[in-house]
Amino acid sequence: MLVEEIMRTELYTLKETDSIQSAINIIETYQVRHIPVVNEQNHCIGIISDRDIRSAIPSILSNKKDMEIFQTPVHFIMTEDVITAHPLDFLEEVCAYFYKYQIGCLPIVKEDKLVGIVTETDVLTTFVRLTGADQPGSQVEIRLQNTPGSLAKVVNMFNNFNVNIQSVLLYPDQKNPDKKIIVFRLDTINPTPIIQALKDEQFDVLWPNFPGMTYE
Repeated sequence: MLVEEIMRTELYTLKETDSIQSAINIIETYQVRHIPVVNEQNHCIGIISDRDIRSAIPSILSNKKDMEIFQTPVHFIMTEDVITAHPLDFLEEVCAYFYKYQIGCLPIVKEDKLVGIVTETDVLTTFVRLTGADQPGSQVEIRLQNTPGSLAKVVNMFNNFNVNIQSVLLYPDQKNPDKKIIVFRLDTINPTPIIQALKDEQFDVLWPNFPGMTYE
C-alpha cells in the first residue's frame, strides 16, 4: 500500500510568522494534533504539535505579562528538522519512520511542496483494516518450516473448508530461526474443524489453544 492511499489532503497549515494563538485556534477548531508550517512556496519548513504548545503557554495562574506568549510567532517553538515522506513511498517505510524517530505525524511532500499528512492514528487505523481485525472472524497462528511450499499447504487446507483468508502476517520465530510464524485472519467465527484438520496433518498450531490441546 502506498502513502497516497491513506494520507490526508485536507490540510491546516501555518506560516512561521503566525502566532501561537493561531495554532491553538486551529487545534481547537479542527481537532488536529499537528500543524505543518509552510513558506510562501508551500515548502514544509516546520511542524507544530499540541505538545509544543502546552510546553510553551503559561499557566492560567500566570500574570498578564506572561500571557503575551500567545502572540509569539510559532517560529520560536516549531520543530524545524522535519522528517517527510513521498506519496509513492510504501506504508511499511512510513511505519518504520514512526517507530525509528518516535514521531506523531509525517508531512507528505511532492516536488518539495506539501501535499498531505499522515498521523500515527492513520497508520494504526490502516493496520487494523489491513489485518481485518475490525471485521468478524478468527485468528489462527501456525509455526511453519521456512521452506518453499509450506505456506501453500496451509492455504490449501483452508480452501478445503471453503473459508476466505482476510489477511496474512508472517514474522520470524525468535526461538527457531529456521521457522516462521504465520498469522491468518479467517472469515469464520468457528475455526474448530479447521484447527483439528491442521493438527491431524501435523501442523504446529500455536493459536487457538483449545482445551485438551498442548503446544510446545
